[in-house]
Amino acid sequence: MIARTTMPPFLEALRPHQWVKNLLVLFPLFFTDQAFALSGWIAALTAFGSFCFAASSIYLLNDILDRHEDARHPKKRHRPIASGRLPIGAAWGELLITVATSATLALLAPAGERSFLLWPASYLALNVAYSFYLKRLVIVDCMCIAIGFQLRVMAGAAAIDVEASKWLLLCTFFFALFLAFCKRFEEIGRQTEATGQTRKTMSEYTAPFLNMLIGPLAALSILSYALYTVSPETVTRHGTDRLMFTVPFVCYGVFRYLFLVYRKSEGGDPAKLLFRDVPLLLSGMLYVGTVLGILGATGTH
Repeated sequence: MIARTTMPPFLEALRPHQWVKNLLVLFPLFFTDQAFALSGWIAALTAFGSFCFAASSIYLLNDILDRHEDARHPKKRHRPIASGRLPIGAAWGELLITVATSATLALLAPAGERSFLLWPASYLALNVAYSFYLKRLVIVDCMCIAIGFQLRVMAGAAAIDVEASKWLLLCTFFFALFLAFCKRFEEIGRQTEATGQTRKTMSEYTAPFLNMLIGPLAALSILSYALYTVSPETVTRHGTDRLMFTVPFVCYGVFRYLFLVYRKSEGGDPAKLLFRDVPLLLSGMLYVGTVLGILGATGTH
């Protein structure tokens, strides 16, 4: 039995709980001295808002295009558009508003010598291609998701006019791929997905195949982050190698997520899982607090 939400259909269709993914836009801010400056937060939060509305416009587009398939899905049929609670005409109008809001915020966000609008525009272009074609290509569908996460980090760095670490970008890419394949693993456990009724590529994925991908990607995510914390670039920029003490939090977060995927059959919605699983949430809070504490103590970035 699916619990009904009391959220108005037009707001529910934006999937605001998914905005947690856009916190990656703030990620570069945490690793600079601007984390303690109001101007840095204003720039980063403006960029964050732009990506939130860009993401919501893509959710609306996908729900409009997939409404007939979603109506046959045991969970997705409760979505506002698939269930008919949000009329198609209203959904198209809402989509235009979200795109316009994202563009307006992007124009307000600084980005060094370039317009920040480039970043949400690139994100939208990638996801429109995904919605109309790329989501039908096995493996490519998950790689598009990972590239979208990378764009968020690069956008966050551009908003505060810093260069994103290459190791951090690699870590983001590997971790996003890890989450995407974990989501596929959870989905193939549902018969309607496995038979291809709602996503044709699901018939190409199998549990053994996904197991071969998930394990290495978990290791690569941890390794690339660990190498970032001790790289000469990072040590020089922050004046400390103590960020390596945050690696245990990252290890725990990845291992906890694997536990939830394999032992609890969860992982279909990482955004909801982050807030629903208390140990995962606490590890994330401790991680952020430790990073800010280390960088605040050094006083040099």
